[in-house]
Amino acid sequence: MNHFKKVKGYLNELGFACVSEDSEDEIVVIEDEGQGIKNLVIDCEDPILILEQFIFELKGEPSGSTYKRLLQMNRDLVHGAFAIDDSGSKVIFRDTLQLENLDLNELEGSINALSVAMAENSDELIKFAREQ
Repeated sequence: MNHFKKVKGYLNELGFACVSEDSEDEIVVIEDEGQGIKNLVIDCEDPILILEQFIFELKGEPSGSTYKRLLQMNRDLVHGAFAIDDSGSKVIFRDTLQLENLDLNELEGSINALSVAMAENSDELIKFAREQ
């Protein structure tokens, strides 16, 4: 079984709604707004699986205290991290997993980590988004 089919099977087993899929590029987008999952992009980039979700747009130059706090939040995350995208204008959640040995529990743990991160930090993330 190829990695993309395996990942899609796991997502189906976990009950996530697939919003879009690009089988050629092996990308699927899922959501479960009740868990804080909104347009989570899951990309099979052999040898890794990349999970990314947009959190908020940075408008202007954020303060050093914003970056510092995001790094402090990362310390408490079980999987993944808050990061800035390549353009430097978006805060995202990002996690990577090895595709070769990927199992259902590992994928579920990474997705749950995003859900917990959003729940535990929602007030501050909303504040950051509004300040920008």
